[in-house]
Amino acid sequence: MWRKALLLTLLISGGLAVNRGDAPIDAAASVRKPTGEFNFVRLIYSGGNDLDNWMTDYPKADRQLVLGLRRISDLDYISEEPKAIGISDPELFKYPFCYAVEVCQMRLSDSEARILREYLLRGGFLQVDDFHGDAEWQSFAQQMKKVFPEYDPVDLPVSHPIFHCFYDIDSLIQIPGLQYLYTGSTSEKGGTTPHYRAIINKDGRIMVMINHNSDLGDAWEWADEPAYSSLFSTRAYQLATNYIVYSMTH
Repeated sequence: MWRKALLLTLLISGGLAVNRGDAPIDAAASVRKPTGEFNFVRLIYSGGNDLDNWMTDYPKADRQLVLGLRRISDLDYISEEPKAIGISDPELFKYPFCYAVEVCQMRLSDSEARILREYLLRGGFLQVDDFHGDAEWQSFAQQMKKVFPEYDPVDLPVSHPIFHCFYDIDSLIQIPGLQYLYTGSTSEKGGTTPHYRAIINKDGRIMVMINHNSDLGDAWEWADEPAYSSLFSTRAYQLATNYIVYSMTH
């Protein structure tokens, strides 16, 4: 029933227009009192260095996304406060959607790989983001082979339903991090071509949505920065909305 309620809310909502004023998106801007039936969850993972890469842009990016979606696109069923949950935490199985950033640094133990596999096979959805270039791709792909040795990531065409389940997205552009404001380049670490890839189960459902050579998290985090192009921030919000709708309806 909660999935139907969310979908109904989405169907009656209006368009997306990212806040371009001087003030950031904040809780006071939302006049509704959501029931909080959907939670945006960031995945906590063990890394391959001494840094907590899972925390990149956290918590501002997550809060900007949640508050923006609640305010602008009428997603009343998103809880105000996002969560961060570890792979081995049983709480993860309560939530159908999770987000992981800088996944080139992810190092899964055998136990974590088994848990993540079970979560995804049981209907969970993982969005990964903010990793760039061939070396970082290879690192992430090796970790996913621990989870799904039988599945390979595939490139999605823009015609795939995930790009049309709420917003009709007609092009798959590169969404840069904030660094492009001072480097002039939308790419990082040689990753000039954006890839929208997925790991899909035998029934055709996307389990892992992969944004390689893009940084949606920065686009959410800096949606209120006038120098950051609304082209990128708007598209990042649109993609997040579609991913959430897809995860709740497939």
